[in-house]
Amino acid sequence: MSGHSKWANIQHKKSANDAKRGKIFTKIIRELTVAAKMGGSDPDSNPRLRNAILKAKEANMPKDTLERAIKKGSGEIEGVNYEEFTYEGYGPDGVAILMEIMTDNKNRTASDVRSIMTKNGGNLGASGCVSYMFSKKGVIVFDTNVITEDKAFEIAIEAGADDVVNEGKFIEVYTTPDNFESVLKCFDEKNIPHISAEITMVPNSYVTLPKDRAEKVLALIEKLEDLDDVQAVYSNLDYEE
Repeated sequence: MSGHSKWANIQHKKSANDAKRGKIFTKIIRELTVAAKMGGSDPDSNPRLRNAILKAKEANMPKDTLERAIKKGSGEIEGVNYEEFTYEGYGPDGVAILMEIMTDNKNRTASDVRSIMTKNGGNLGASGCVSYMFSKKGVIVFDTNVITEDKAFEIAIEAGADDVVNEGKFIEVYTTPDNFESVLKCFDEKNIPHISAEITMVPNSYVTLPKDRAEKVLALIEKLEDLDDVQAVYSNLDYEE
């Protein structure tokens, strides 16, 4: 490690400002809708929907907006049909880029993504070219001002977490997707606030770049994330301070 949080690098836009809130809501609404369509509108029996609701609440989405999205997915009111798939490729310096897509127009999305990748030093690759470099995990992030590493480790391991990593300003608790909710619940029950909690794709290893070169990759990621059809962008970027 280069002395700072990989989570902070990869999640560099998670604390988006108000100007980005509309786009964040758009992506969460799509996830709520598809989750409800695939697994039903009852979050108790639909883990994907529970995770989407968690994201909506963390983004301070109004309750009526949340409920309307779920109703669209369950068919209670008319909604849009979305396709789900992934795009894979490389950014500048060979950094792996993995995108989760949710769209109602595959041709539009392909054109938009390809254009941004090409104009920003990246290129799309074949299916499977980088996905093997990532693993799906639950990640819960805490500020070290609210919990010590020893306390986090004690709670996490007892709850069934896989690992606890101290990155200086942040403590990251890693879980399997199946254990994510139970581990998060253990911390919530002890009134320990988290910064972020989600099931996400975590790189198995990282490409470390000088900050000036890393900024080109971050600029590409930001442009991709600005597309409504791109639900999430993952990379194996780390950078030196």
